[in-house]
Amino acid sequence: MSTEVTVSTGIDAPAERVWALLADVTRMGEWSPETRSCRWLGEPARPEVGARFAGRNHHRGRRWSTVCTVTAAEPGREFAFDVTGAGFLTVATWRYRLRPTDAGCELEETFVDRRGTTLRLFGSVVLGIADRAEHNRRGMIITLARLKAAAEA
Repeated sequence: MSTEVTVSTGIDAPAERVWALLADVTRMGEWSPETRSCRWLGEPARPEVGARFAGRNHHRGRRWSTVCTVTAAEPGREFAFDVTGAGFLTVATWRYRLRPTDAGCELEETFVDRRGTTLRLFGSVVLGIADRAEHNRRGMIITLARLKAAAEA
């Protein structure tokens, strides 16, 4: 059973500029209210399919780390990655799609919760997040607003 959440926003900036911001995972802590930092793991240390990065996250005094693998890296169009926890637990897929518009682009962010029932229950108790989909929807709105502000600056 997977849950999918999608939010989008229009940005008055070229899709290539927006893509460069979001695909620079070392800046993810600037956009996301939950992610504190990310760093590339090994080579290639850039947004390329197969590249890996570690994420450090924080919520209400709780901290955890993840490892992510880039699954799509098409400049100006799409950036996506799969997330694992504890080295082997399937957690989620995050996907960003961009579509050019007359004013700039439309940016769509999608979260797919890929945790099994046990991990979902454990996560809600440990992190104190009863409704992960709604929690992420609120965070995604903030993330896109921050990306929009940076891209339009």
